[in-house]
Amino acid sequence: MLAFAATISYLPNMTKPPKNTSGRGRRDLTVKVKTARGRKLSSKLWLERQLNDPYVQRARAEGYRGRAAYKIMELDDKYHFLVPGARVVDLGCAPGGWLQIAAPRVNADGSRSGKPQGRLIGLDLQEVDAVPGAEIHVLDFLSEGADDRVKEWLGGPADVVMSDMAASSSGHKQTDHLRIISLCEAAAELAFDVLAEGGTFVAKVLAGGAEGELQKLLKQRFDKVSNVKPGASRSDSSEKFVVAQGYRRPRDD
Repeated sequence: MLAFAATISYLPNMTKPPKNTSGRGRRDLTVKVKTARGRKLSSKLWLERQLNDPYVQRARAEGYRGRAAYKIMELDDKYHFLVPGARVVDLGCAPGGWLQIAAPRVNADGSRSGKPQGRLIGLDLQEVDAVPGAEIHVLDFLSEGADDRVKEWLGGPADVVMSDMAASSSGHKQTDHLRIISLCEAAAELAFDVLAEGGTFVAKVLAGGAEGELQKLLKQRFDKVSNVKPGASRSDSSEKFVVAQGYRRPRDD
């Protein structure tokens, strides 16, 4: 299978956290969460971070299903792969934040012209609430024949395959790194099967040293491969995103 290692670039913070506009003398409103009896410290810290995360707050205010929406927003603002009429598949699409951003940008919801263009397919192992303009299926993309079903639903090859998937955390950093690289490898393999010539692959990985083979393979299959940490990614997170553009299909495909 595959893996990455390229120079990491950092996007300008195109989706800036909300500014404090309430005026002089505003008190610090950082939320502190008391540790209830039986609640683990890790759960308390996670909840406290969520309550104080400006992107979480902004997502709620703007109707997005999570802070991850701003990650794909920033990536597309820089690399421009979600264009009107594009056929896009989102692997592991729950809870649907990436679909919310993609639908109007590819005009799958008809918001740009009144008439829908392109196709937007979301795949996940669980049911996901409907997103206007997106067609969501419960499907394990690792299953036999998944690539053929994706192309059938899209009505042809994909212009973009994107994935924000992350394996369940084991609590062991290196194990988690290997798991997410394996997921990314599998997502890339599906992308090789369904992408049209010139297509784009976007996926989340964790920095940690096991990306070399995947990066090498992507560079063999795409004209340009970039590794990016969007401003919406938490500074203490090792996540980054690979954006591989200009897919070159093997001659025997």
